[in-house]
Amino acid sequence: MRLASTLPRRVLLPFVAAVALLATGGTAAVTAADACGSVITAPLAPPFRADDPCPSTDPVVCRIRVMPMDEKVEAQRTRIRYHDLLEAMHRTEADMREAGASEEEIARELVDMRNQAKEITRAGMSPEEVRILEERNIAKYGNPLGPTADQLYVKYGSWQKVTDASMRTSYAVDRELALEYRPCPV
Repeated sequence: MRLASTLPRRVLLPFVAAVALLATGGTAAVTAADACGSVITAPLAPPFRADDPCPSTDPVVCRIRVMPMDEKVEAQRTRIRYHDLLEAMHRTEADMREAGASEEEIARELVDMRNQAKEITRAGMSPEEVRILEERNIAKYGNPLGPTADQLYVKYGSWQKVTDASMRTSYAVDRELALEYRPCPV
């Protein structure tokens, strides 16, 4: 049974990831054209005035636009750490495929990992930032961390598409933080 072999990873991932993030402060982003992971694409934009219209429908993007520069820098660092956790998900997918896991097992594991990654990265955010993210997710999915594996299966109709969706990042949020996420080869 695969449950026994995946249980330790589910229990240890948040602990190991949190220790790694605290110990290293996150991985530094690189800017080479062939870089992978988090790539800084430009300097962070100066804050917009709160009364300036936001061109995005995403409240997270609108919040980032008006953050003071020190908060933007910290938000960018947090996003880089989130991208690092996405890299761990890509490696887990490859390992599970090699071990013969089913598409459903892989998808469920990666959705769980994504939700754990959200919890880990939100630990470094202000209560106000977490509240905004959770309100958006509750309104959209009925869950503060986002969609469940079953909700994604209903939406996409295949476990492979659920796997793909679990490893996507918000292009709009990344762009607002002057980042681009490029998956690394596994």
